[in-house]
Amino acid sequence: MPRIVLSTLNAKFIHASVGLRYLYANLGELQCEATISEHEASQPAREIVESLLEHEPMIVGFGVYIWNVVKTREVISYLKKVRPNIVVVIGGPEVSFEYEAQPIVALADYLITGEADVAFRDLCRTLLAGGRPESKVINAGLPVLTELSLPYEHYTDKDIAHRVIYVEVSRGCPFTCEFCLSSIDIPVRQFDHLRVLDELDALHKRGARTFKFVDRTFNLNIRTSLTILNFFLERMEPGLFVHFEMVPDRFPPQLREVVAKFPPGSLQLEIGVQTLNPAVSANISRRQDVPKLKENIAFLRAETSAYLHIDLIVGLPGESIASFGEGFNQIVALNPHEIQVGILKRLRGTPIQRHDDAYEMRFSDEPPYEILQNRDLSFKELQIMGRFARYWDLVANSGNFLESRALLLQSGPTPFDAFFAFSAWLYSKVGRRASINLKTLSELVFEYLSEGRGGDVAEIGAIVARDYMRGGRSDLPKKLAPFADDRPDVRDKALSLKRQQRAIAG
Repeated sequence: MPRIVLSTLNAKFIHASVGLRYLYANLGELQCEATISEHEASQPAREIVESLLEHEPMIVGFGVYIWNVVKTREVISYLKKVRPNIVVVIGGPEVSFEYEAQPIVALADYLITGEADVAFRDLCRTLLAGGRPESKVINAGLPVLTELSLPYEHYTDKDIAHRVIYVEVSRGCPFTCEFCLSSIDIPVRQFDHLRVLDELDALHKRGARTFKFVDRTFNLNIRTSLTILNFFLERMEPGLFVHFEMVPDRFPPQLREVVAKFPPGSLQLEIGVQTLNPAVSANISRRQDVPKLKENIAFLRAETSAYLHIDLIVGLPGESIASFGEGFNQIVALNPHEIQVGILKRLRGTPIQRHDDAYEMRFSDEPPYEILQNRDLSFKELQIMGRFARYWDLVANSGNFLESRALLLQSGPTPFDAFFAFSAWLYSKVGRRASINLKTLSELVFEYLSEGRGGDVAEIGAIVARDYMRGGRSDLPKKLAPFADDRPDVRDKALSLKRQQRAIAG
């Protein structure tokens, strides 16, 4: 039986923890006494404890994140009650800063802050030799990346077949955006990218086809970016999909040229815009060239097949609803495939808290620590924008309303005004953010567009019906049934559009 169990609660099964695999890869001689035991945050805590205890461990290490801290705390509480002699070690972003008063820290035996790749091994050596470090909190510091063992061989065949494979070629971020934990993680440190490419090649030969790079600024080092992009181009085939997080205003000609070579459905770029208001950017110490940013996004949309995921944040200090709406409209005009509207969160350790007094920033004390109100946005307005963000996901980002979305955005003086009004109307009808099934939502979209907003009802009905049928659905809602066009060519076109959307989204 392994004496060391490495565990975390992933948000979904499809996610595979690269952090646990780094810890396992760097255990040295203790690797033969360790195992990885991943779970999902949706699982009952007692079932997770039961699974962990099957290994009869002496040490259990947990990776703690904003999405799993509450459930992990519950798991550790049960674990310590039924097996108090097990040594519990925690680490991860959620417990690396402002940890003193956190209940989960009180439950654990040891806390490793920072990058624990090497520190966890050293602690396990001490514990298994019978020692007990005096300090409960161990500051890991920054390991030398060139000296770390890479984790990629520890993705199992099951991982490769069913999960996203997370990889990285750098850690840290050169920017100081105050809402982001990466603003603390300076300087940027690089792995030997040729060594990483050897590992990626081995994963590819084993059948891996979905790669998500976790680097915060993949295109910071253009030479490395080009080498990795070309690596995937050389192996391009149907089903290969790669995801990168990019700096929006850094796309020189040579990078544009390579990105343009990727076929549809193979490349996703996550581009953090967050705000287009220069004063708000200055408030949060965010540096970006807005004209260059917009030029780059326009080029990527028009001249490449990359799937563009753009991030915007509601609730930044100094950003009103009107200001956010102006930025939203500018991004919609660039026509990215997806706009992720997020509500500001106060992550532990981030400098955003320095605005608490001047901008009257008030955040929830419970994960995910979303903003409740500030000087420019009342509690009610943030509730409204929270619904806007959720409904935008359900309608505009889901891929279920590819044609209807355009009608919705044209139903007001600006795209933001149009969807803001739809969001308010939808809430008045359903009274909730979640648990709205697609059939009900489709009927509501049709009702909103066809009642008192001009346009031909039959044409609107046909568009919403086509959207619903996309993907082969045949159980049309009653209100849409009269407008269905069941001709084979129409059905085939709808299916083709849906397959393309699914391929792009991965």
